[in-house]
Amino acid sequence: LTEGNYTAITQHCWEYFVYLMRNVLTSQLCEWKVISRPYSELQRCLEEWAERLNYSYPNALAEQYIFQSHHIYFHNCTLEHPVYFDPPEDVLLAMIIAPICLIPFLVTLVIWRSKDGKAQA
Repeated sequence: LTEGNYTAITQHCWEYFVYLMRNVLTSQLCEWKVISRPYSELQRCLEEWAERLNYSYPNALAEQYIFQSHHIYFHNCTLEHPVYFDPPEDVLLAMIIAPICLIPFLVTLVIWRSKDGKAQA
């Protein structure tokens, strides 16, 4: 029964999202300040009703509506600024350890060269 209720309610959440999106111009579909309210409203509605009905969230039905919104409205949006991700752990570890291991070598080299310089003087 809960799943049937949630299914019906999510359809209303979707219809309200479509209603809100009808005022958004095609040229504005990728502007977060314009689409954030309808998108957040869809997400809030799906999540809130799942919680009210003791239905797990996120769930397959809610994800389906979120994916549907992206497929219908936001599929042509690309990120203006690239998103940078952390490098893989092994690369990150190498980037951290390499300079640390280099420091004792450089200190030894400086000490050795300074002793060598004093011996020549």
